[in-house]
Amino acid sequence: MRIGELARRAGTTTRALRYYESRGLLPARRNGNGYREYDEEDLRLLRQIRTLQDFGFELEETRPFVECLQAGHPAGDTCPASLDVYRAKLAELDDVIARLATVRDEVAAQLARAELEAGADLPGGPEPRCELAPHPATPHPATRHHA
Repeated sequence: MRIGELARRAGTTTRALRYYESRGLLPARRNGNGYREYDEEDLRLLRQIRTLQDFGFELEETRPFVECLQAGHPAGDTCPASLDVYRAKLAELDDVIARLATVRDEVAAQLARAELEAGADLPGGPEPRCELAPHPATPHPATRHHA
């Protein structure tokens, strides 16, 4: 199949395919008239790349999976190097989740303090303030001078 058909079947663009080729992830075979030629195995490689990218893997992180498939393995994640990438990505995700949990806890605590100050959790308490204090660099509207 030619590059346009491969791009269509893989759900990507010809530009992306050329980029993958330049990065050594997609083999570049040419027929007699110079057109790129691809087969079902190339489509399989692309689907592996696209799936991993959908999961948040960087393009270079897909290389061990592609190499595993190119080595004849039935799946791209059956090689030690692929498993190492999975482990690294999992550690990265665990770190992001931990940081997000910390931020969430801080936002929840700030909300609780703000609600307590506003008396929003007490029946008959004062209404929450809806004003924001002006930024120190922004003069209050009453103190602005007109030219």
